[in-house]
Amino acid sequence: MKTRLAILLWAATDERPELCAAPFIYAMAATALDCQVEIHFSGRATRLLVAGVAEHLYPTAAGTKSIYVFMKEAAYLGADFIACGMALGSHTEPGEVFIPEYSGNATATEFVLRALDPDWATLVF
Repeated sequence: MKTRLAILLWAATDERPELCAAPFIYAMAATALDCQVEIHFSGRATRLLVAGVAEHLYPTAAGTKSIYVFMKEAAYLGADFIACGMALGSHTEPGEVFIPEYSGNATATEFVLRALDPDWATLVF
């Protein structure tokens, strides 16, 4: 069984909050199975890493649990939050503050290497 999971977020964005909870739920499930988990934020999904953005997004109209709560739970369980540096440059403004759970940057090549590595499983949202 594989023990490493890389998740790519590109369609799950602040513009589509109904898509945003699932990646973090899958990350939590994988950490519960003792998997190493990386969540790679690309494109507009990098907006979720800006402080205050995910706090005001809810996956359902009921609005009982924000996307940021899902994110904090996944990070607490050990998921690393990694951003595409190029996407950050395109979708964030200078001076914007990032959430404390943000772990750093990686390139698209690094995610592709995860996808090609037989020790890693990948999911795309």
